[in-house]
Amino acid sequence: MPVQLSANARRVLESRYLRKDKEGRLAEDADGLFRRVAHAVAAAERRWGNEAACREWEELFYEMMSQLLFLPNSPTLMNAGTALHQLSACFVLPVEDSMDGIFSSLKQAALIQQSGGGTGFNFSRLRPQHDLITKTGGSASGPVSFMKIFDAATEHVKQGGKRRGANMGILNVDHPDIEAFISAKQQSSVLTNFNISVGISNAFMQAVLKKESWNLLHPNSHVIVKTISAEKLWTEIVESAWDCGDPGLLFLDTINAANPTPELGMIQATNPCGEVPLLPFESCNLGSVNLSKFVKQLDDTTGIDWPELESVVRLAVRFLDDVIDANQYIIPETKAIVQGNRKIGLGVMGWADMLCQLGISYDTEEAVALADKLMSFIQSGAMAASAQLARERGPFPNWAKSRYYPERPLRNASLTSIAPTGSISIIADASSSIEPFFALAFERRHVLNDEKLPVINRCFADYLVQTGQYNEQVLAHLQAEGSAARLPGLSPEVKALFKTAYEIAPEWHVLQQAAYQRHVDNAVSKTINLPETATPADIDRIYKMAWQQQLKGITIYRQNSLPQQILHPGIHTAAEACKVCLS
Repeated sequence: MPVQLSANARRVLESRYLRKDKEGRLAEDADGLFRRVAHAVAAAERRWGNEAACREWEELFYEMMSQLLFLPNSPTLMNAGTALHQLSACFVLPVEDSMDGIFSSLKQAALIQQSGGGTGFNFSRLRPQHDLITKTGGSASGPVSFMKIFDAATEHVKQGGKRRGANMGILNVDHPDIEAFISAKQQSSVLTNFNISVGISNAFMQAVLKKESWNLLHPNSHVIVKTISAEKLWTEIVESAWDCGDPGLLFLDTINAANPTPELGMIQATNPCGEVPLLPFESCNLGSVNLSKFVKQLDDTTGIDWPELESVVRLAVRFLDDVIDANQYIIPETKAIVQGNRKIGLGVMGWADMLCQLGISYDTEEAVALADKLMSFIQSGAMAASAQLARERGPFPNWAKSRYYPERPLRNASLTSIAPTGSISIIADASSSIEPFFALAFERRHVLNDEKLPVINRCFADYLVQTGQYNEQVLAHLQAEGSAARLPGLSPEVKALFKTAYEIAPEWHVLQQAAYQRHVDNAVSKTINLPETATPADIDRIYKMAWQQQLKGITIYRQNSLPQQILHPGIHTAAEACKVCLS
């Protein structure tokens, strides 16, 4: 069966993913892309079986991707079977407190971003601003100053020549420069290629709740540099997030409580969107199951095809494990630790689509309960697949240093992760990750340079067509507002089913994230969308709730708090809306 793609999927593939000849003309179509990726990844099977078995796995991988049941992360789609062949999306690099260490990491980051990967850093080892440098007699410029250098380099290095670089910058909450870090992105032109998060400890959160003082420590000597009010520092975090969306929070104690290999060190950083906490030099390969493909008509009801979902989960785990062996590693340290731990990150997209197909509103206990059940099922299937691979191929080499030893031999130190699925969800024509519908009609901007990608929600369009309500007036309303909240003629139940991100109370966003996080090895990347009218008190409440729910991190975005954003509710012209809806 030929690959069925939406108009936007074709535009994204042609712009970024399909191979081109020397004159810039397309040298493959979508079917060719999936064939190329399946062939390149299945080549890793030769180590374990004969050529016939290798071809069988290649065909299974191809079918899984071409039917849009599962897609790997963008670098795998872009680079598999090419001369570059760098297939990982997520990297963490250490930043040591020396000029050699800082600029070695900068060089490595540039090479990673050029190949399509994103990089995360914890800058907490760097001495604070104005600290004496004994070697030269000068004074240190501090972490934020060096972050600006990393940001400038990223600005001029496009990932794989196809997308702009992305970074995560982290500073621990006890660093003397934490206040400068918190406010760093309040100027719109500063650190534009960084997401930033404060590394939060349980001790700090307790100090906030008890209104105690908080010590800022020199990162090398650990002496107290300054003592401040924990509550005041927390207020600075909250007010900056209200103002510009940054910083987010990383709950480092929660992350390290789940660290699969604590003997190898503490985790201090994540990839750019926060869904993969990693040790220094580690990278991870991600992929996502398209949940919307597993809602079927079962007897007289609509339900989830659990056996098919389990089959795809198991196959996807094998695919991602093969990616580790098929990969070409830019940095020797990365190859050593990746092949030692063999971490993968299997996640989902199309969650809002699935809920809509099942007639379940996002902001309900029923939806949260299903999220818990669904991710528990996926995690169990992934663990079973990894255990089977361990029997066939042996457990990951660092298994004896892991929390799984000796009871549970696994092929992979971590298995699951919920990524944002920005581009691959466009290709799959699925809702992003575990997010609710952003809007029922919206534009993606700054995705393909200056080109706009108009979108009308497929589930809502199908409902309107099936109920005979699709007409020019409805289209004009969606074009203007992107929401059905004030659309006449719809029942309260239908409006509840099609609520959009800013219409859903933020607590439900957090509860959904928590339900998934309970069954995810790595972490969950999710944006807690807040309306423009939200207050700092709302963010204070949500950030504290995230810690109490044992999330590993949290990101919020208050509508219109930045001059440039990717998604915009509404579509400017009806002609554009019609083209998308009918594609």
